[in-house]
Amino acid sequence: MQIPFIKYNHQKYLDELAKIEQSADDYQVLYTPKEYRLALLQSIKNATQRIYIIALYLERDEAGKEILQAIYDAKTSKPNLDVKIFVDWHRAQRGRMGEEKQQTNADFYHQMKLTHPEVDIQIYGVPVNRREVLGVLHLKGSIIDDTLLYSGASINNVYLHKLDKYRYDRYHLITNKTLADSMVSYIDDNFLPFDGVQRLDQPEHKTRKQLKLEIKALRQHLTQANYQFDGNIDNNTLSVTPIAGLGKGNPLNQVIHHLISQAKEKVIFCTPYFNLPPIIIKDIIRQLRKGKKIEIIIGDKTANDFYIPEDEPFNIIGGLPYLYEINLRKFVERLQEFVDKEQLIIRLWKDEEHSYHLKGIWVDDNWVLNTGNNINPRAWRLDLENGILVHDPNGILREKFTEELNTIRQKTQLINHFQLIQASQFYPKQVHKLINRLRRIKIDKIIKRLL
Repeated sequence: MQIPFIKYNHQKYLDELAKIEQSADDYQVLYTPKEYRLALLQSIKNATQRIYIIALYLERDEAGKEILQAIYDAKTSKPNLDVKIFVDWHRAQRGRMGEEKQQTNADFYHQMKLTHPEVDIQIYGVPVNRREVLGVLHLKGSIIDDTLLYSGASINNVYLHKLDKYRYDRYHLITNKTLADSMVSYIDDNFLPFDGVQRLDQPEHKTRKQLKLEIKALRQHLTQANYQFDGNIDNNTLSVTPIAGLGKGNPLNQVIHHLISQAKEKVIFCTPYFNLPPIIIKDIIRQLRKGKKIEIIIGDKTANDFYIPEDEPFNIIGGLPYLYEINLRKFVERLQEFVDKEQLIIRLWKDEEHSYHLKGIWVDDNWVLNTGNNINPRAWRLDLENGILVHDPNGILREKFTEELNTIRQKTQLINHFQLIQASQFYPKQVHKLINRLRRIKIDKIIKRLL
Protein backbone atom coordinates (compact mmCIF):
# COMPACT_ATOMS: atom_id res chain seq x y z
CA MET A 1 0.00 0.00 0.00
CA GLN A 2 1.29 3.45 -0.91
CA ILE A 3 1.68 5.97 1.89
CA PRO A 4 2.57 9.66 1.66
CA PHE A 5 6.00 10.93 2.63
CA ILE A 6 5.71 12.07 6.25
CA LYS A 7 7.96 13.20 9.03
CA TYR A 8 9.24 9.95 10.52
CA ASN A 9 12.12 8.54 12.45
CA HIS A 10 14.21 7.40 9.50
CA GLN A 11 16.15 4.78 11.47
CA LYS A 12 12.94 3.40 12.93
CA TYR A 13 11.47 3.02 9.45
CA LEU A 14 14.41 0.87 8.32
CA ASP A 15 14.53 -1.09 11.56
CA GLU A 16 10.86 -2.03 11.20
CA LEU A 17 11.22 -3.40 7.67
CA ALA A 18 10.67 -7.15 7.42
CA LYS A 19 14.00 -8.87 6.78
CA ILE A 20 15.11 -12.29 5.52
CA GLU A 21 18.21 -13.88 7.03
CA GLN A 22 21.06 -14.17 4.53
CA SER A 23 24.14 -16.40 4.60
CA ALA A 24 27.32 -14.47 3.74
CA ASP A 25 28.70 -17.50 1.90
CA ASP A 26 25.67 -17.42 -0.39
CA TYR A 27 26.14 -13.79 -1.41
CA GLN A 28 28.45 -13.24 -4.38
CA VAL A 29 29.40 -10.00 -6.12
CA LEU A 30 30.71 -10.06 -9.69
CA TYR A 31 32.61 -7.13 -11.17
CA THR A 32 32.34 -7.40 -14.96
CA PRO A 33 29.52 -7.96 -17.47
CA LYS A 34 31.36 -10.93 -19.00
CA GLU A 35 31.46 -12.66 -15.61
CA TYR A 36 27.74 -12.02 -15.25
CA ARG A 37 26.94 -13.42 -18.71
CA LEU A 38 28.90 -16.59 -18.00
CA ALA A 39 27.27 -16.96 -14.59
CA LEU A 40 23.81 -16.53 -16.11
CA LEU A 41 24.53 -19.16 -18.77
CA GLN A 42 25.96 -21.60 -16.23
CA SER A 43 23.00 -21.11 -13.90
CA ILE A 44 20.56 -21.77 -16.74
CA LYS A 45 22.44 -24.92 -17.74
CA ASN A 46 22.48 -26.25 -14.17
CA ALA A 47 18.86 -25.36 -13.33
CA THR A 48 16.79 -28.20 -11.88
CA GLN A 49 13.56 -26.51 -10.72
CA ARG A 50 12.83 -23.13 -12.28
CA ILE A 51 14.10 -20.38 -14.54
CA TYR A 52 12.41 -16.98 -14.25
CA ILE A 53 13.99 -14.27 -16.40
CA ILE A 54 12.79 -10.70 -15.75
CA ALA A 55 14.24 -7.84 -17.80
CA LEU A 56 13.23 -4.68 -19.61
CA TYR A 57 14.10 -6.54 -22.80
CA LEU A 58 15.70 -9.67 -24.20
CA GLU A 59 17.22 -8.50 -27.48
CA ARG A 60 17.28 -10.35 -30.81
CA ASP A 61 21.08 -10.12 -31.08
CA GLU A 62 23.94 -12.55 -30.43
CA ALA A 63 23.72 -12.35 -26.64
CA GLY A 64 19.93 -12.56 -26.62
CA LYS A 65 19.98 -15.57 -28.91
CA GLU A 66 22.65 -17.22 -26.79
CA ILE A 67 20.63 -16.79 -23.60
CA LEU A 68 17.30 -17.84 -25.12
CA GLN A 69 18.88 -20.86 -26.82
CA ALA A 70 20.41 -21.90 -23.47
CA ILE A 71 16.95 -21.69 -21.92
CA TYR A 72 15.45 -23.82 -24.69
CA ASP A 73 18.27 -26.36 -24.25
CA ALA A 74 17.68 -26.50 -20.49
CA LYS A 75 13.93 -27.03 -20.94
CA THR A 76 14.55 -29.69 -23.60
CA SER A 77 16.85 -31.70 -21.34
CA LYS A 78 14.65 -31.17 -18.25
CA PRO A 79 11.00 -30.92 -19.37
CA ASN A 80 9.73 -30.40 -15.82
CA LEU A 81 11.55 -27.08 -15.41
CA ASP A 82 9.23 -24.17 -14.63
CA VAL A 83 10.38 -21.64 -17.23
CA LYS A 84 8.91 -18.16 -17.67
CA ILE A 85 10.35 -14.99 -19.20
CA PHE A 86 8.92 -11.51 -18.56
CA VAL A 87 9.83 -8.40 -20.55
CA ASP A 88 8.23 -5.03 -21.17
CA TRP A 89 5.30 -5.42 -23.56
CA HIS A 90 5.91 -2.15 -25.43
CA ARG A 91 9.68 -2.47 -25.75
CA ALA A 92 9.40 -5.97 -27.20
CA GLN A 93 7.26 -4.75 -30.09
CA ARG A 94 9.43 -1.94 -31.40
CA GLY A 95 12.98 -1.45 -32.57
CA ARG A 96 15.63 0.55 -30.77
CA MET A 97 15.13 4.28 -30.33
CA GLY A 98 16.41 6.21 -33.31
CA GLU A 99 16.56 3.17 -35.59
CA GLU A 100 14.37 2.39 -38.57
CA LYS A 101 11.54 -0.10 -38.14
CA GLN A 102 12.80 -3.65 -38.31
CA GLN A 103 12.11 -7.09 -36.96
CA THR A 104 11.09 -6.84 -33.32
CA ASN A 105 12.08 -8.86 -30.29
CA ALA A 106 8.56 -10.35 -30.24
CA ASP A 107 9.11 -11.61 -33.81
CA PHE A 108 12.35 -13.21 -32.61
CA TYR A 109 10.57 -14.98 -29.74
CA HIS A 110 7.98 -16.42 -32.15
CA GLN A 111 10.67 -17.60 -34.57
CA MET A 112 12.48 -19.38 -31.75
CA LYS A 113 9.21 -21.06 -30.79
CA LEU A 114 8.70 -22.25 -34.38
CA THR A 115 12.14 -23.85 -34.43
CA HIS A 116 11.41 -25.65 -31.14
CA PRO A 117 7.76 -26.72 -31.55
CA GLU A 118 8.04 -29.45 -28.93
CA VAL A 119 9.25 -27.05 -26.18
CA ASP A 120 6.98 -24.54 -24.46
CA ILE A 121 8.94 -21.51 -23.26
CA GLN A 122 6.45 -18.96 -21.95
CA ILE A 123 7.49 -15.40 -22.83
CA TYR A 124 5.21 -12.69 -21.47
CA GLY A 125 4.95 -8.99 -22.19
CA VAL A 126 3.98 -6.80 -19.22
CA PRO A 127 2.39 -3.42 -20.11
CA VAL A 128 2.81 -1.17 -17.06
CA ASN A 129 0.93 1.62 -18.82
CA ARG A 130 -0.85 2.17 -22.13
CA ARG A 131 2.17 3.95 -23.58
CA GLU A 132 5.83 3.14 -23.06
CA VAL A 133 6.71 6.75 -22.30
CA LEU A 134 4.32 6.62 -19.33
CA GLY A 135 5.74 3.53 -17.66
CA VAL A 136 7.62 0.30 -18.32
CA LEU A 137 8.46 -2.97 -16.62
CA HIS A 138 11.69 -2.03 -14.86
CA LEU A 139 11.86 -4.91 -12.40
CA LYS A 140 15.30 -6.50 -12.11
CA GLY A 141 16.43 -9.95 -11.13
CA SER A 142 16.28 -13.43 -12.60
CA ILE A 143 15.48 -16.37 -10.34
CA ILE A 144 17.11 -19.68 -11.19
CA ASP A 145 16.30 -22.40 -8.67
CA ASP A 146 16.96 -20.68 -5.31
CA THR A 147 19.44 -18.08 -6.60
CA LEU A 148 18.60 -14.51 -7.52
CA LEU A 149 20.87 -13.03 -10.18
CA TYR A 150 20.32 -9.32 -9.58
CA SER A 151 21.52 -6.71 -12.03
CA GLY A 152 20.24 -3.59 -13.74
CA ALA A 153 21.32 -5.14 -17.03
CA SER A 154 18.88 -6.16 -19.71
CA ILE A 155 19.87 -8.97 -22.08
CA ASN A 156 21.75 -7.93 -25.19
CA ASN A 157 25.28 -7.67 -26.59
CA VAL A 158 26.32 -4.48 -24.84
CA TYR A 159 24.88 -5.26 -21.39
CA LEU A 160 26.50 -8.72 -21.42
CA HIS A 161 29.72 -7.65 -23.23
CA LYS A 162 29.22 -10.24 -25.92
CA LEU A 163 31.10 -8.28 -28.59
CA ASP A 164 33.45 -5.29 -28.39
CA LYS A 165 31.45 -2.81 -26.27
CA TYR A 166 29.97 -3.14 -22.80
CA ARG A 167 27.50 -1.28 -20.59
CA TYR A 168 28.70 -1.38 -16.99
CA ASP A 169 26.26 -2.40 -14.26
CA ARG A 170 26.15 -4.19 -10.91
CA TYR A 171 26.01 -7.99 -10.64
CA HIS A 172 24.92 -9.73 -7.43
CA LEU A 173 24.19 -13.45 -7.03
CA ILE A 174 22.15 -14.17 -3.91
CA THR A 175 21.23 -17.74 -3.01
CA ASN A 176 18.30 -17.65 -0.62
CA LYS A 177 15.20 -19.84 -0.96
CA THR A 178 12.88 -17.49 0.94
CA LEU A 179 13.98 -14.52 -1.16
CA ALA A 180 13.69 -16.47 -4.43
CA ASP A 181 10.26 -17.85 -3.51
CA SER A 182 8.97 -14.39 -2.61
CA MET A 183 10.01 -12.98 -5.97
CA VAL A 184 8.52 -15.88 -7.92
CA SER A 185 5.28 -15.51 -5.95
CA TYR A 186 5.22 -11.78 -6.73
CA ILE A 187 5.40 -12.55 -10.45
CA ASP A 188 2.92 -15.42 -10.38
CA ASP A 189 0.39 -13.56 -8.22
CA ASN A 190 0.61 -10.08 -9.74
CA PHE A 191 1.25 -10.75 -13.45
CA LEU A 192 -0.21 -14.08 -14.53
CA PRO A 193 -3.83 -13.60 -13.36
CA PHE A 194 -4.20 -10.37 -15.37
CA ASP A 195 -5.35 -10.32 -18.99
CA GLY A 196 -3.15 -7.30 -19.67
CA VAL A 197 -0.10 -9.58 -19.46
CA GLN A 198 0.17 -11.23 -22.88
CA ARG A 199 2.25 -14.00 -24.43
CA LEU A 200 4.75 -12.53 -26.90
CA ASP A 201 5.92 -15.80 -28.47
CA GLN A 202 2.60 -16.10 -30.33
CA PRO A 203 2.16 -15.06 -33.99
CA GLU A 204 -0.51 -12.44 -33.26
CA HIS A 205 -0.68 -9.82 -30.51
CA LYS A 206 -3.54 -7.66 -29.30
CA THR A 207 -3.20 -3.93 -29.83
CA ARG A 208 -2.84 -1.30 -27.14
CA LYS A 209 -6.40 -0.16 -27.89
CA GLN A 210 -7.76 -3.69 -27.44
CA LEU A 211 -6.04 -3.98 -24.06
CA LYS A 212 -6.89 -0.50 -22.79
CA LEU A 213 -9.04 -1.60 -19.83
CA GLU A 214 -6.86 -4.60 -19.02
CA ILE A 215 -3.72 -2.46 -18.85
CA LYS A 216 -5.47 0.07 -16.62
CA ALA A 217 -6.56 -2.68 -14.24
CA LEU A 218 -3.05 -4.14 -14.15
CA ARG A 219 -1.44 -0.81 -13.33
CA GLN A 220 -3.94 -0.06 -10.58
CA HIS A 221 -3.23 -3.45 -9.05
CA LEU A 222 0.55 -3.07 -9.26
CA THR A 223 0.51 0.21 -7.31
CA GLN A 224 -0.58 -1.85 -4.30
CA ALA A 225 1.54 -4.98 -4.88
CA ASN A 226 4.66 -5.91 -2.91
CA TYR A 227 6.66 -9.01 -2.05
CA GLN A 228 5.14 -11.35 0.53
CA PHE A 229 7.49 -13.30 2.81
CA ASP A 230 8.09 -14.36 6.39
CA GLY A 231 10.64 -11.80 7.59
CA ASN A 232 11.22 -11.91 11.32
CA ILE A 233 15.00 -11.53 11.57
CA ASP A 234 16.31 -8.93 14.03
CA ASN A 235 18.47 -5.95 13.16
CA ASN A 236 21.70 -7.58 14.36
CA THR A 237 21.78 -10.21 11.61
CA LEU A 238 22.85 -10.08 7.96
CA SER A 239 19.60 -9.81 6.01
CA VAL A 240 17.96 -8.96 2.70
CA THR A 241 14.61 -7.27 2.02
CA PRO A 242 12.96 -7.33 -1.42
CA ILE A 243 10.94 -4.20 -2.19
CA ALA A 244 8.73 -3.32 -5.16
CA GLY A 245 7.17 -0.02 -6.09
CA LEU A 246 5.04 1.81 -8.62
CA GLY A 247 3.88 5.40 -8.15
CA LYS A 248 5.14 8.40 -6.20
CA GLY A 249 4.66 7.21 -2.61
CA ASN A 250 5.60 3.58 -3.14
CA PRO A 251 7.66 1.49 -0.64
CA LEU A 252 10.86 1.59 -2.72
CA ASN A 253 10.80 5.39 -2.89
CA GLN A 254 10.19 5.47 0.85
CA VAL A 255 13.21 3.24 1.48
CA ILE A 256 15.49 5.40 -0.70
CA HIS A 257 14.36 8.56 1.09
CA HIS A 258 14.77 7.12 4.60
CA LEU A 259 18.03 5.37 3.72
CA ILE A 260 19.71 8.61 2.68
CA SER A 261 18.15 10.59 5.53
CA GLN A 262 19.25 8.24 8.34
CA ALA A 263 22.93 8.13 7.33
CA LYS A 264 25.21 8.77 10.29
CA GLU A 265 28.43 9.35 8.33
CA LYS A 266 28.24 8.89 4.56
CA VAL A 267 26.08 8.10 1.55
CA ILE A 268 27.38 6.83 -1.77
CA PHE A 269 25.09 6.40 -4.72
CA CYS A 270 25.27 5.70 -8.42
CA THR A 271 22.94 6.82 -11.17
CA PRO A 272 23.49 6.93 -14.95
CA TYR A 273 21.11 9.86 -15.46
CA PHE A 274 21.60 12.88 -13.21
CA ASN A 275 18.02 14.02 -12.82
CA LEU A 276 17.23 13.62 -9.12
CA PRO A 277 13.70 13.95 -7.69
CA PRO A 278 13.29 17.13 -5.59
CA ILE A 279 12.91 15.18 -2.33
CA ILE A 280 16.29 13.46 -2.86
CA ILE A 281 18.00 16.78 -3.58
CA LYS A 282 16.54 18.11 -0.33
CA ASP A 283 17.71 14.99 1.54
CA ILE A 284 21.24 15.42 0.18
CA ILE A 285 21.45 19.11 1.05
CA ARG A 286 20.08 18.46 4.53
CA GLN A 287 22.71 15.79 5.15
CA LEU A 288 25.51 17.98 3.83
CA ARG A 289 24.49 20.76 6.19
CA LYS A 290 24.66 18.25 9.04
CA GLY A 291 28.25 17.47 8.11
CA LYS A 292 27.67 14.10 6.41
CA LYS A 293 29.70 13.05 3.39
CA ILE A 294 27.91 12.42 0.09
CA GLU A 295 29.57 10.72 -2.89
CA ILE A 296 27.77 10.55 -6.23
CA ILE A 297 29.10 8.48 -9.13
CA ILE A 298 27.56 9.41 -12.47
CA GLY A 299 28.30 8.41 -16.02
CA ASP A 300 29.99 11.01 -18.19
CA LYS A 301 27.65 12.23 -20.92
CA THR A 302 29.65 10.22 -23.46
CA ALA A 303 29.06 7.08 -21.34
CA ASN A 304 25.30 7.60 -21.42
CA ASP A 305 23.42 4.97 -23.44
CA PHE A 306 21.56 7.79 -25.25
CA TYR A 307 24.77 9.57 -26.32
CA ILE A 308 25.29 10.01 -30.06
CA PRO A 309 28.87 10.68 -31.23
CA GLU A 310 29.30 13.95 -33.10
CA ASP A 311 30.15 12.16 -36.36
CA GLU A 312 26.82 10.29 -36.41
CA PRO A 313 23.33 11.55 -37.39
CA PHE A 314 21.77 13.42 -34.48
CA ASN A 315 18.19 13.15 -33.16
CA ILE A 316 16.24 14.41 -30.16
CA ILE A 317 17.11 11.38 -28.00
CA GLY A 318 20.77 12.36 -28.33
CA GLY A 319 20.03 15.56 -26.44
CA LEU A 320 19.27 13.75 -23.18
CA PRO A 321 22.88 13.25 -21.98
CA TYR A 322 23.43 16.99 -22.39
CA LEU A 323 20.29 17.84 -20.41
CA TYR A 324 21.53 15.57 -17.61
CA GLU A 325 24.95 17.24 -17.70
CA ILE A 326 23.33 20.68 -17.43
CA ASN A 327 21.52 19.41 -14.32
CA LEU A 328 24.79 18.18 -12.84
CA ARG A 329 26.68 21.40 -13.50
CA LYS A 330 23.95 23.48 -11.83
CA PHE A 331 23.86 21.08 -8.87
CA VAL A 332 27.63 21.22 -8.33
CA GLU A 333 27.73 25.01 -8.77
CA ARG A 334 24.98 25.38 -6.18
CA LEU A 335 26.85 23.18 -3.68
CA GLN A 336 30.42 24.18 -4.54
CA GLU A 337 31.17 25.08 -0.92
CA PHE A 338 30.68 21.43 0.09
CA VAL A 339 32.81 20.25 -2.83
CA ASP A 340 35.56 22.59 -1.66
CA LYS A 341 35.39 20.99 1.80
CA GLU A 342 35.59 17.50 0.20
CA GLN A 343 32.27 16.74 1.81
CA LEU A 344 30.44 16.42 -1.51
CA ILE A 345 32.34 14.13 -3.87
CA ILE A 346 31.35 13.98 -7.53
CA ARG A 347 32.85 11.35 -9.82
CA LEU A 348 32.30 10.96 -13.56
CA TRP A 349 32.71 7.45 -14.99
CA LYS A 350 34.15 7.01 -18.47
CA ASP A 351 35.91 4.15 -20.26
CA GLU A 352 36.57 4.82 -23.94
CA GLU A 353 33.36 4.11 -25.90
CA HIS A 354 31.76 1.92 -23.25
CA SER A 355 28.66 3.02 -21.33
CA TYR A 356 27.53 3.24 -17.71
CA HIS A 357 24.30 1.95 -16.22
CA LEU A 358 24.97 1.61 -12.48
CA LYS A 359 22.35 2.28 -9.84
CA GLY A 360 22.46 1.74 -6.10
CA ILE A 361 23.10 3.21 -2.66
CA TRP A 362 25.70 2.41 0.01
CA VAL A 363 25.17 3.91 3.49
CA ASP A 364 27.54 3.84 6.48
CA ASP A 365 29.09 0.46 5.55
CA ASN A 366 26.02 -1.38 6.82
CA TRP A 367 23.22 -0.70 4.31
CA VAL A 368 23.39 -1.43 0.58
CA LEU A 369 20.52 -1.04 -1.88
CA ASN A 370 20.68 -2.99 -5.12
CA THR A 371 18.13 -1.55 -7.54
CA GLY A 372 17.31 -0.76 -11.12
CA ASN A 373 15.79 2.53 -9.97
CA ASN A 374 17.55 5.42 -11.69
CA ILE A 375 16.56 7.77 -8.84
CA ASN A 376 14.92 10.14 -11.29
CA PRO A 377 11.36 11.44 -11.75
CA ARG A 378 10.48 8.69 -14.23
CA ALA A 379 11.53 5.91 -11.86
CA TRP A 380 9.88 7.78 -8.98
CA ARG A 381 6.43 7.92 -10.58
CA LEU A 382 6.00 5.93 -13.79
CA ASP A 383 7.96 2.67 -13.98
CA LEU A 384 7.48 -0.56 -12.04
CA GLU A 385 10.69 -0.79 -10.01
CA ASN A 386 12.19 -3.05 -7.36
CA GLY A 387 15.24 -3.38 -5.15
CA ILE A 388 17.03 -5.63 -2.69
CA LEU A 389 18.01 -3.87 0.54
CA VAL A 390 20.95 -5.51 2.29
CA HIS A 391 21.46 -4.86 6.01
CA ASP A 392 24.96 -5.84 7.14
CA PRO A 393 25.23 -4.55 10.73
CA ASN A 394 28.37 -6.58 11.48
CA GLY A 395 30.22 -5.81 8.26
CA ILE A 396 30.36 -9.41 7.06
CA LEU A 397 30.00 -8.41 3.40
CA ARG A 398 31.85 -5.08 3.74
CA GLU A 399 34.95 -6.32 1.91
CA LYS A 400 32.89 -7.41 -1.12
CA PHE A 401 30.97 -4.15 -1.27
CA THR A 402 34.15 -2.11 -0.84
CA GLU A 403 35.80 -3.99 -3.70
CA GLU A 404 32.73 -3.35 -5.84
CA LEU A 405 32.94 0.40 -5.16
CA ASN A 406 36.68 0.52 -5.72
CA THR A 407 36.24 -1.26 -9.05
CA ILE A 408 33.61 1.29 -10.08
CA ARG A 409 35.85 4.21 -9.05
CA GLN A 410 38.79 2.98 -11.15
CA LYS A 411 37.27 4.49 -14.30
CA THR A 412 36.17 7.79 -12.73
CA GLN A 413 37.38 11.38 -12.76
CA LEU A 414 37.02 13.44 -9.61
CA ILE A 415 35.14 16.71 -10.21
CA ASN A 416 36.34 19.30 -7.69
CA HIS A 417 34.80 22.33 -9.39
CA PHE A 418 31.67 22.89 -11.44
CA GLN A 419 33.74 24.51 -14.19
CA LEU A 420 35.26 21.10 -14.96
CA ILE A 421 31.84 20.15 -16.34
CA GLN A 422 31.34 21.43 -19.86
CA ALA A 423 29.09 24.48 -20.13
CA SER A 424 26.16 24.32 -22.55
CA GLN A 425 27.46 27.14 -24.76
CA PHE A 426 30.29 24.83 -25.84
CA TYR A 427 28.02 21.97 -26.93
CA PRO A 428 27.91 20.95 -30.61
CA LYS A 429 25.81 23.29 -32.73
CA GLN A 430 22.91 20.89 -33.25
CA VAL A 431 22.75 20.12 -29.50
CA HIS A 432 22.85 23.80 -28.56
CA LYS A 433 20.08 24.52 -31.06
CA LEU A 434 17.92 21.66 -29.75
CA ILE A 435 18.28 22.65 -26.10
CA ASN A 436 17.42 26.30 -26.83
CA ARG A 437 14.34 25.20 -28.75
CA LEU A 438 13.21 22.90 -25.94
CA ARG A 439 13.67 25.64 -23.37
CA ARG A 440 11.82 28.14 -25.52
CA ILE A 441 8.72 25.97 -25.66
CA LYS A 442 9.27 24.85 -22.04
CA ILE A 443 9.24 21.16 -22.91
CA ASP A 444 12.69 20.31 -21.51
CA LYS A 445 11.23 19.83 -18.00
CA ILE A 446 8.56 17.49 -19.34
CA ILE A 447 11.17 15.43 -21.21
CA LYS A 448 13.30 15.06 -18.09
CA ARG A 449 10.27 13.75 -16.21
CA LEU A 450 9.50 11.13 -18.85
CA LEU A 451 12.91 9.87 -20.05
